[in-house]
Amino acid sequence: MTDEIEHKAKNLFDPTASKAARFDKGAAIRKVTPRSVHQEWNTSENREDPVAILIKTSIGRIENLLPIRYSRMMESPFAFFRGAAAIMAADLAQTPNTGIHLQLCGDCHLMNFGGFATPERKLVFDINDFDETYPGPWEWDLKRLAASFAVAGRWRKFSNKNCKEFAWNVADSYKRHMLEYSKFSALQIWYAHIDLAELIERGEDEEIKSFQQKRIKKAAEYTAHEKEFAKMTYQEGSQARIKDDPPLIYHPTGEEGKRIIKEAEIVHKRYIDSLPDDKKVLLNRYTLHDLAIKVVGVGSVGTSCGISLLMSATGEPIFLQFKEARKSVLEDNVKTKNKYPHEGERIVMGQKLMQSASDMFLGWTNDSQNKFFYIRQLRDAKVKPVLEIMKSKNMIDYAKACGWALARAHARTGDPSELSGYMGNSSEFANAIARFSILYADQNESDYYKMLEAIKEGRLPVSSEI
Repeated sequence: MTDEIEHKAKNLFDPTASKAARFDKGAAIRKVTPRSVHQEWNTSENREDPVAILIKTSIGRIENLLPIRYSRMMESPFAFFRGAAAIMAADLAQTPNTGIHLQLCGDCHLMNFGGFATPERKLVFDINDFDETYPGPWEWDLKRLAASFAVAGRWRKFSNKNCKEFAWNVADSYKRHMLEYSKFSALQIWYAHIDLAELIERGEDEEIKSFQQKRIKKAAEYTAHEKEFAKMTYQEGSQARIKDDPPLIYHPTGEEGKRIIKEAEIVHKRYIDSLPDDKKVLLNRYTLHDLAIKVVGVGSVGTSCGISLLMSATGEPIFLQFKEARKSVLEDNVKTKNKYPHEGERIVMGQKLMQSASDMFLGWTNDSQNKFFYIRQLRDAKVKPVLEIMKSKNMIDYAKACGWALARAHARTGDPSELSGYMGNSSEFANAIARFSILYADQNESDYYKMLEAIKEGRLPVSSEI
């Protein structure tokens, strides 16, 4: 797509135009970018070496945690996919797109969706990871999500036909729900959410339904901070301390440890300052008692992540999770300037733009070396997908749920009428996304084996985590 066409496409939204007119404008984009072109994936001759991208994204991470990062990624092509957002971002930049930009998740794969409690204590289903959030082409989130189902399906030993069906249902659900949102007012879209209990009730597999209903009942009853306090702390005199469980949970030591501990109070104060006044009043009733490094996820391993323990004067605990906020993998590939000079603010604002309800303690901070962080609660009634027990029909149900959640998130900063006009009523768009997903699953496997070869050659360090 030329710069001129892309510029025009980005500015198609006109708030004074009728929904029907915006739908027609979306349909007109098909003449420039036919829906069928989204099926394309061809490895270009000048494609950057995926191992080189991994090494580049490891720069600035905690060096002694890098072996854990690569060990987790080598477990399977699916684990590799989860840690390879930067590789796919570079690849997506080479694929056709409509030029319509909106707020992206940036690392939109099926394990970054799940249930969690809103500040009003309602359990909703939504996207729950925004480290890479950034404005960009709407197709990129959808392609990464659909491809993740193809990759995960192969990991679970489903047939290619099944995997293609999973990916197709992601795109079809996205299309159908975007059409529904195109009939909503902007305010109705902002109010929209997906009730987790109702979503589970829609399933036809009674065994899985019963399993999930027990999980959400347990989550709803879960007083996270008190239970985590009993499990994760010990008493050292009058002071509660987080238990070490190296190499995954540990207190920083040496000169670096002293520096981190010295700065902790300053960093915490800056975090409090980023919060609305009502949350400041609440958290000012607590004091910072302890903090520890905590290795999380796959893609985040090696970044400065950890947990802090706050205590009230009467002994009630709150656990917060801090995560280093690095440059989004999308930024260089989209080639637009980041409007937020603070990467933590970028993540927090992107999350608030996309989520139906965000963590009440979500905020950002930085240290004296200008390393950026964002902070949220450690756990709050989270219900994660359990892929290991899913049958084909469960994967289809989950694909539909994720497609729905992504459509709701995109509808907040995009124009549902324009997007619906482009996707249309036929299955052509979903068919194209499904074909792309299988092709990219092949690419992902090829890149995975290149990583294994690099590990054998000693280019990438690994660890058993024991």
